[in-house]
Amino acid sequence: MPRPRWPDRLAVAQTSRARSDALRRRRVVEQAEGMHVRVDGQSLLSFCSNDYLGLATSLDAVAALQEAAARHGLGSGASALVSGHHALHARFEREAAEWMGHERALYFPSGYQANLAVLQALLEPGDLCVQDKLNHACLLDGARLAGAELRRYPHRDYAAALRQLQSLPEAAAVLATDSVFSMDGDVAPLRELALAATGEHALFMVDEAHGVGVLGPEGRGAWAAAGLSARDVPVLVAPLGKAFGGQGALVFGAASLIEHLLQSARPYVFSTAVAPALAAAMSANLHRLRHDAWRRAKLASLVARFRRGALRHGLPVLDSSTPIQPLLLGSNSLALAVARSLEQRGFWVPAIRPPTVPDGKARLRITLSAAHTEAEVDALLDALAACLEDAGVEA
Repeated sequence: MPRPRWPDRLAVAQTSRARSDALRRRRVVEQAEGMHVRVDGQSLLSFCSNDYLGLATSLDAVAALQEAAARHGLGSGASALVSGHHALHARFEREAAEWMGHERALYFPSGYQANLAVLQALLEPGDLCVQDKLNHACLLDGARLAGAELRRYPHRDYAAALRQLQSLPEAAAVLATDSVFSMDGDVAPLRELALAATGEHALFMVDEAHGVGVLGPEGRGAWAAAGLSARDVPVLVAPLGKAFGGQGALVFGAASLIEHLLQSARPYVFSTAVAPALAAAMSANLHRLRHDAWRRAKLASLVARFRRGALRHGLPVLDSSTPIQPLLLGSNSLALAVARSLEQRGFWVPAIRPPTVPDGKARLRITLSAAHTEAEVDALLDALAACLEDAGVEA
């Protein structure tokens, strides 16, 4: 039998995606002023950004970035263990660890990389990694990269998580979960999962990508909102591309854990360190995130307003109290049609389709920001109702 030809394989995959309305394309954002963007020549109001607090355009962060770049240049020049670890990185890690209440923090170029690094460095073949079925891909990939036994429990089912931990009592174990699930917007049962991990002597790891900045005192995340301590959550990951308004991720933990990651996490050891100027900008946004409580208050008010309006209009939104408000539509074709109709009305809410969500669960993932106004939220609700009516979706 002849060896498969790569052009043929790629063509078959592309044809399959096209037939199932699963093709995705990058849109060119030409200009952005808060939630008002210009995309492919059209002015749109964005309801698809994870900039939950509006800090991506923080004047303090922009000024800090410019000043640091002028003084120190842009790139770090090397990995952190060679010559890339800058005083600005060290300052940001110290400030963040103090804020989060963990002994130390480690700054990574991205959240995906941070989760890969943690699980690759901690787990070995024969170890056990128990995860929620709706965890982000980077958590799943990290366990697979480590060669550990990966077992997934039904979404938010902490009793099932406990059973999975008990299934291999002799194995070193990590229990890992998102705090806020990125496509459904619901929150993990963190207190119950922490108890399960403690009882089974497993390491509990929480990814606060969509919780940090939004939930908890001083925006420390869902784990803090649940009243948990650093002892309860010994491994905490806080990506910076959402509410922080920037790029990168912080991993928090005890000094011994952070030192182990620094020495053995391949995605950290062999990657060029984050630009020092970006660390300066993130320090500025950390201050704003901690002390601008009005941003979280406004965001919570907009979420409540959206949900009241969705109920009034009979919109098929999932149960979520976070800024992630999924409008479940089912088929790829329907989700695409409603997204196009919204865009014609001046709103940018792309369709989310498999493999990002399960088959038959295509949706519009509406995200709210403190940068939105009440009038903009009301206008979106009216547009959603009109688009669904045009598409023949009954309330």
